[in-house]
Amino acid sequence: MQRATPAAPEPTISVVIPVKDDAAALQRCLRALAAQTLPADEIIIVDNASTDSSADVAVRHGARVVRCEDDGIPAASAAGYDAATGDVILRLDADGVPDPRWVESAMAACRRDPRVGAWTGGAHFVDGPRALRRPLATAYLLAYALVCGVALGHSPLFGSNLALRRSTWLAVREHVHRDDPALHDDLDLAFHVGERHRIRWIRSAGMGISMRPFGNGRSFLRRITAGFRTVVVHWPEDFPPVRWVRLGLRRALHRLGVPAPGARR
Repeated sequence: MQRATPAAPEPTISVVIPVKDDAAALQRCLRALAAQTLPADEIIIVDNASTDSSADVAVRHGARVVRCEDDGIPAASAAGYDAATGDVILRLDADGVPDPRWVESAMAACRRDPRVGAWTGGAHFVDGPRALRRPLATAYLLAYALVCGVALGHSPLFGSNLALRRSTWLAVREHVHRDDPALHDDLDLAFHVGERHRIRWIRSAGMGISMRPFGNGRSFLRRITAGFRTVVVHWPEDFPPVRWVRLGLRRALHRLGVPAPGARR
């Protein structure tokens, strides 16, 4: 009699949230995570030298607090990924409000295609003029995907709503620019992940985000400047035509079953 093959264990889940002086928003975010149809195995709050009660809020909600004294989101995000023990790492911002099925949707995508290294989802605004929330979010994300897609040669990652396998993080952690607070950490991560791993979109992983980073021209310009700096810091090796050709050749060799030459990362 043939024995049944044991079912593979379910992947464990870590959620990483960088925060700096955002206790009220973090509390709303953690309440939304507590209402998930599929709970995470651990929630890691990376306290980036907050002076408010953000760490206390995290502890009250049962999250694990990791201190990061190095300035900037790139350092805080990387510290959270390093601390995560789950097979899959989900990342959102402290002012994010995940839909109840956010974790479940991300994990369904993870199980569906083991060849994918990272995923990213969309978002909608939860504040600002009600009639403009979804149209503006759609326009913003579409522009982000198009502009960054040209620079990357593949889909970008959106830091307010992303998932990556821990094995993917371990493969790129030594190469991300965690020491430069002026960079977009999600765009920088996409440069390194996309070099060797597939990135895919998850349409069903809904996420609410705040419109406050776009509340004035100065903050919006700061985001544009950070994005441009993140792209340029990868040149000349990742100058778009050079990167496109390199990634195209690697994909062609993969389809032919030919091992690709060693990558830089």
